Amino acid sequence: MTFRIRLNCAWLALALLCPGAAISFAQSAIVSSAGTPGQAIPGTQGVEPFSGSVPSPLVPGRLPVSLQDALDRGLKQNLGLLLSHADIGAARGERWQQLSALLPQATVAPYISDSRLNFFELGFLTAPVPALTYSYFDARLYVSQTLFDWKAINNTRSAGQNLSSKQYTYKDARDLVVLAVGYTYLQVIAADARVDTARAQVKTAQSIYDQASDQVKAGTSPAIDALRAKVELQTRQQQLIQAVNDLAIRKLTLARVIGLAPGQEFDLTDKSPYQPFAPMSVEEALQRAYAARSDYRAAEADVRAAEFSRKAASAGYLPSLSFDANYGAGSLHPSTATSVYDVRGTLTIPVFLGGRVHGDVLQADARLDQSRKRLENLRAQIDAEVRTALLNLQSSAEQVTVALSNIDLADQTLTQSTDRFSAGVTDSVEVVQSQEAVASAHEQYISSLYSYNYSKIFLARSLGLGEEGVKEFFKGK
Repeated sequence: MTFRIRLNCAWLALALLCPGAAISFAQSAIVSSAGTPGQAIPGTQGVEPFSGSVPSPLVPGRLPVSLQDALDRGLKQNLGLLLSHADIGAARGERWQQLSALLPQATVAPYISDSRLNFFELGFLTAPVPALTYSYFDARLYVSQTLFDWKAINNTRSAGQNLSSKQYTYKDARDLVVLAVGYTYLQVIAADARVDTARAQVKTAQSIYDQASDQVKAGTSPAIDALRAKVELQTRQQQLIQAVNDLAIRKLTLARVIGLAPGQEFDLTDKSPYQPFAPMSVEEALQRAYAARSDYRAAEADVRAAEFSRKAASAGYLPSLSFDANYGAGSLHPSTATSVYDVRGTLTIPVFLGGRVHGDVLQADARLDQSRKRLENLRAQIDAEVRTALLNLQSSAEQVTVALSNIDLADQTLTQSTDRFSAGVTDSVEVVQSQEAVASAHEQYISSLYSYNYSKIFLARSLGLGEEGVKEFFKGK
């Protein structure tokens, strides 16, 4: 139930001229209420859009793609980023919808009426009489303005904060695209390195098999040495087939993430060299992360939006004041029209609303509590992500160093084993074992180097640096 008090024409003008009756309101700053090949991309919280894209036109021939080229394409074509940008448009539209409740509304509604009434046929008279004919013309400009509505004001502020949240979310989506592109690009580099290693191992295995076969034919080695070498050769050939297939699938995944046309042939121009990383303390990293992470800023904006929504819900108990006026011409015929107008003010006072406002407040309280808990959770998540990235970076850097040493030792072992086999000092078992050690050392190096470089990209995302972080951590790339 509400009471509506109307002050018409001159009475409203007199009331507005009286001291204390003048009403002022300022418009506040407006703010808002508010598959693909390969495995899931870590760090994107399992969000499917970041694995897809809107394909660009097909380019004839083979396209060279550097890491920076892949990032540029991903930031233009990735589906997750495009959808996030569309969310900004939707939030901007919601902001204007809420703002419209505070802005003046003006309409023009001219009309002309020509009516003929027969009261006898309608049953109002017992005897027939001539029908009554009349007409009327009216053309006016109608203007309405909300003078004070605390609920509408806070809804508008909430919508503005929601818009800010979507804008921060879009910036965070750019960081997620950088993470997704970097992850898939490095996977292709690692897969390509495995293909090269597998080819080299096939070549070595072929050479050892040829040598064993010659020794068997010469009668200096038993046939089992050739059989062992043959098994090792075919094992390496199988691994090469698998590595080539894996590389093709990784390239398909990368093409989907960065928006290359279906069937587009391309080659990666950047490999994955080891570049030492300048040490960074946990305290420094966390300070940078809390200042730069866009998802953290978006969560803060969500809390402010929920706070304004809570105020808007509570404002349902408060009165509101509006102003309506119209001016135009009216008469029985347009040729005889004279000026007509109406001015009125409406004070709406809520008296009993059946618990609706109480329900709105309870819902707003729940949303506010949820947004605050999400913010606290995100702060702890950022802390964990930064610490994890730094630990992985340190660990993988040490693994790269050890893996390089292992490759050198395994190569030396294989050389000595091959020489011993050629001299007839040992059989092919030792050679095969040495080959396995070389293959394992190369795989450990590829995995540790991939882990090291991905840890740098994940650290850039954890710090909220995105594109700038990749340029900082991959100088010259």
